[in-house]
Amino acid sequence: MHVVIMGCGRVGSSLAAALQRLDHTVAVVDKNPQAFHRLGKDFRGQQITGNGFDRDILVEAGIEQAAAFAAVSNGDNSNIVSARVARETFGVEHVVARIYDPKRAEVYQRLGIPTVATVPWTTDRFLRMLLPEGVATAWREPSGTVAVLQLPLHEAWVGHRVSELESAVGARVAFITRFGNGVLPDARTVVQADDTVYVAALSGTVTDVTAAARRTPEESE
Repeated sequence: MHVVIMGCGRVGSSLAAALQRLDHTVAVVDKNPQAFHRLGKDFRGQQITGNGFDRDILVEAGIEQAAAFAAVSNGDNSNIVSARVARETFGVEHVVARIYDPKRAEVYQRLGIPTVATVPWTTDRFLRMLLPEGVATAWREPSGTVAVLQLPLHEAWVGHRVSELESAVGARVAFITRFGNGVLPDARTVVQADDTVYVAALSGTVTDVTAAARRTPEESE
């Protein structure tokens, strides 16, 4: 498929190279012609100098035939404007914009533009490497308000209902992995041995939630 990338920084050039290795055609747009040096001598795609939200520039990049568009410049406003033009003007099916400000990311998600909120995402990646298993979040929504995390559950919770666990830890059980399969629990679901339990919690409560999960049901009463 054909992919248009707006921004030829480290992320844009790396993404272009990866897509080319997968045999996709790629056009990279950047207002600074010097940025294209990052693409290397082996890059076979288009290199177009200009603004990624300029319709004529996008047409030159093949946006009318593109199946995907990635806005990864260093400016939030440029990324979201170009992403909206790609989606709303040219009808590109897969559009993603990189956003540094997590509050803006939440707004743009509501507009139907998938975003990668760089700061929260990077923070989560560091936490998953730094903290003990089961403490760091597995997923966080763009504003950073709600996190999904694996619960470091005390073994004494085996045999107890999910509703009891939710009440004790102050979070909602999102899903359980059981024997390699995902389970969507209800209030009557009972925790079994070797279950991996994931909960959705407010970001500011993650420490309290994990601490409560490590206690026995009796200690939580």
